[in-house]
Amino acid sequence: MVLGGVGAAVATAAVAPVARATDTLARPDLGVTGRETDLGIGWRFVLANPDGVTDPEGRFADAANPAFDDSKWPVVDVPHDWSIELPPTEKGGTSSGSGFFRGGLGWYRKTFTLPPSLEGKRLSVEFDGVYSDAHVYFNGELLGNHPYAYTGFAFDLTGLVRTGGRPNVLAVRAVNPLPSSRWYAGSGIYRRVRLVVTEPVHVARHGTFVTTPDIAAGRGTVRVATDVVNDSAAAVTAEVRTTVTDPAGRVVANGSAAVAVPAGRTATAVTTQNVAAPRLWSTTAPRLYRVRTDIAVAGRVLDTTTADFGFRYTGFHPDHGFSLNGVPTKLRGVNLHASQGALGAVIDPAALEHQMRLMLAMGVNALRTAHNPPDPQLVTVCERLGIVMMVEAFDCWRTGKLEYDYHRDFDAWSGRDIAEMVHAAKNSPAVVLWSIGNEVPDASMAGGPEIAKALIAVVRGIDPTRPVVMGSDRYRGVPAPGSPQDLILKQLDGLGVNYNTAQSLDGLHAKYPDKFFFESESSSATSTRGVYQDPDLLNTGENHTPGKRATSSYDNNLASWTFSGEYSLKKDRDRKFCQGQFLWAGQDYLGEPTPYDVFPVKTSFFGAVDSAGLPKDAFHLFRSQWTTAPMVHLTPMDWTDHRAGEPVAVWVYSTVDTVELLLNGKSLGVKKFDRKTTVDGRPYLETSEPAGDDKKDPSGSYTSPNGGTGKLHLTWTVPFEPGTLTAIARAGGREVARDQLVTAGPPRAIKLSVDAPGGGVVAGAMTFVTASVVDAHGVVVPGTEPVLRFTVRGPGRIAGVDNGRQELAQSYQQPAIPAFKGQAVAVIAATGGRGPITVTASAPGLAPGTITLSGTNLGQRNGPGARAAGTAVVPAPSTADASYSGAPDTLPSAMLDGNPATGWSNFYVKQATATLPAVSRPRARDWVSLAWPSPQRFGAVTANFVVDGTLTLPAAVEVACRTPRGFEPVRNLRITWGTGANDPTTFAFDPVVTTEVRITMTARGFLRISALTAR
Repeated sequence: MVLGGVGAAVATAAVAPVARATDTLARPDLGVTGRETDLGIGWRFVLANPDGVTDPEGRFADAANPAFDDSKWPVVDVPHDWSIELPPTEKGGTSSGSGFFRGGLGWYRKTFTLPPSLEGKRLSVEFDGVYSDAHVYFNGELLGNHPYAYTGFAFDLTGLVRTGGRPNVLAVRAVNPLPSSRWYAGSGIYRRVRLVVTEPVHVARHGTFVTTPDIAAGRGTVRVATDVVNDSAAAVTAEVRTTVTDPAGRVVANGSAAVAVPAGRTATAVTTQNVAAPRLWSTTAPRLYRVRTDIAVAGRVLDTTTADFGFRYTGFHPDHGFSLNGVPTKLRGVNLHASQGALGAVIDPAALEHQMRLMLAMGVNALRTAHNPPDPQLVTVCERLGIVMMVEAFDCWRTGKLEYDYHRDFDAWSGRDIAEMVHAAKNSPAVVLWSIGNEVPDASMAGGPEIAKALIAVVRGIDPTRPVVMGSDRYRGVPAPGSPQDLILKQLDGLGVNYNTAQSLDGLHAKYPDKFFFESESSSATSTRGVYQDPDLLNTGENHTPGKRATSSYDNNLASWTFSGEYSLKKDRDRKFCQGQFLWAGQDYLGEPTPYDVFPVKTSFFGAVDSAGLPKDAFHLFRSQWTTAPMVHLTPMDWTDHRAGEPVAVWVYSTVDTVELLLNGKSLGVKKFDRKTTVDGRPYLETSEPAGDDKKDPSGSYTSPNGGTGKLHLTWTVPFEPGTLTAIARAGGREVARDQLVTAGPPRAIKLSVDAPGGGVVAGAMTFVTASVVDAHGVVVPGTEPVLRFTVRGPGRIAGVDNGRQELAQSYQQPAIPAFKGQAVAVIAATGGRGPITVTASAPGLAPGTITLSGTNLGQRNGPGARAAGTAVVPAPSTADASYSGAPDTLPSAMLDGNPATGWSNFYVKQATATLPAVSRPRARDWVSLAWPSPQRFGAVTANFVVDGTLTLPAAVEVACRTPRGFEPVRNLRITWGTGANDPTTFAFDPVVTTEVRITMTARGFLRISALTAR
């Protein structure tokens, strides 16, 4: 990639402007075969300005001109995301919302030749998506622009095409002004591009609409509406022939219809055919049929297209919930943004399938495309895997949420964009809901009902077969009659609510008995894989210490608007009328790192799976409620990093009612879930005890309509001792599942694998390889964070690396990354060649790990990661550190600034939520430390403790210094306590020589230290 213009000096080693000539550039003939030709390889790209959307020096003013010299521009293949290739930074107008990645102005150019045989044909170029405001030029002519990043578009090239060896130049200008998205969106041509070649008489773009109107009655009627375009100079009568094939490829029905099409016009032909005993598409058996459409004039076939579809029928009943093919089915859904972790916004079908198979393993059967129309390849993946979809149009309407949001283009483009959304996915059996927006501010404004009316009309005008809904946070109370919320809801078929209490959901159902309701966003509990805090609290504060910014995985870190996963599951479970829920979120995504807003925390905490694709404990919570196969899971997932004798809260999630816990072979007891039944007769497992999770209920706990309270996990408190902790689930006295944790020894080696829960290896151009740091017995060492360096031999390359850690300063597009909780993931891209792909991960002092993948003819030479050549960013050791900092302005560094009014503290206040009170409970034990790059000799440490009504002196103190064996207590510790509110307390001891000293404090109140020195 080339960095040019403003901000060019910001280029770093993580992005090397290196390109290799490709065969496509050396021989630019396109090799058109068939109706569609992929235009993915062999583009030239320049990042004209990474920090703005202008070209102030005018260096690229003529970039659309075919004669412009782009020979020094690097080669890229598309889909391509230039933002993910840049290192994260606080500069250039970035924010935590964008993951601290830059946007800017970029240009793409592709030069190619076309054969003389295309004379007289109709040619067009189709884009599935460009971020954003794409201006497309062909041979120097502006074809048009398309502002919205998430819908496809096409331009006619006929009349501008050069054939017979003369070069054609396709140029695209794209911009990403910051801020333009509340989450990471990527930049550039991040979806597919193709050339479409047809005869003048042909099927229109999106010109096939397949419906099965009688399937609910058991009849296999297939209705195919085909839009036929006549771009010739004379009227024609076209014969439209449709052929239906079953999932095995056998012809099962035929139809035909004649249609007169005037010159320069489009006409629609409808064929109807019947399939005997059609096999239904469902989430458990996603059977796909295909319709082939041939357009013939005077007996000659001029165009052929295909469209996949399925026989299925859905119901969204206001009282009885969602049903698929007549079978009552809860929507067990997740929200997912469009980014793919280390790949950024680049759309790759193997990466999409890998992600969705992870979701399937959790029990997911539904996806909400938050908050924009999906790439067509995602729709294809979902219809093949059996995942129903709520396809969503916009995150805002006329009123934006950010300076450069879609509101700027809404009036001019929203009708066309929502029509494109529907057309692109209207044939998919996976799509069951159309959503006109998410949390749009206009929903509570006077103009909102008219906007909704217009959008609904466009959707229903194209597809009257599916319900129209929206997701909203404006219905947490019952709307007043005649209010904008009331008027909009009356127009919709149903409503998705975001973060409603059980009581508010019941209120809406009672007020609008003819509407169906579901949770379009549920829970939003935040967590970091392998991090645990205060299991006895239902909500916890956050650690703001640099390098330790993370949140608890005991389902107990909640922002003010959110709910625990358990509360959300119980609320949905108990309400038959609730169609289901979409968990926020299925996977951590780039940007929006609630509860933090500080560099380098750049990834969200909401996911059940981390950004690298490694499951968190939340994954297993939802799996225990959304699947039926025997399973059991131990929380925490770490039986290593504990003090001897420390009481550890062990939670067990299971689909089985009886679980025994053993430590080193000794039973710690058997515990059971109670078998309960909802008021409408559906069975479930739950303990019977106060959960304390709903202050709105008179009992203080969420209470089911059947009167029961309880938890969705079993609990033991286990004094830690090294060894093996085992959970055994039994049904009828027979073991049916087990989970096991083993205390790890010192790290010895790196182990590579490609296993994914429930998914295994997904065939395609991208493979996700997990690297685990293990001890001599193959046990993952959770506390180790060596920098892992990946290398590849054979027809492949490293497309990106990730470790799932939300606080990570480095770029993803490079070959090295520190392990986090003992693991990291490398995305390996095939480059399209024969022979094996050998991946090796190495780190100093560890035996390297190697794995061999099969080569494939898929892949690109200049796709993600092709331009990355850097080193991992390893944070420098802090001069001052702490186990826990309660607020952004009470960090360890404040002990060293010489200002008595500042200091470190573990004091925190966690805001109340809709169901939980505010929390501010003193922590029992914390430490602070001082460190130096070289050994220091001293015999005392002085700490100035601040004391007031909230802050106290420690009840006990331990002082330790770092040695080659770890931290060891100092000898002959003597403490002289300060007598005033900010007086120094001295900890004297026999002199030591060390690089770090640590003071561990136990206390009954919160602590604050304004100054910390060693002497």
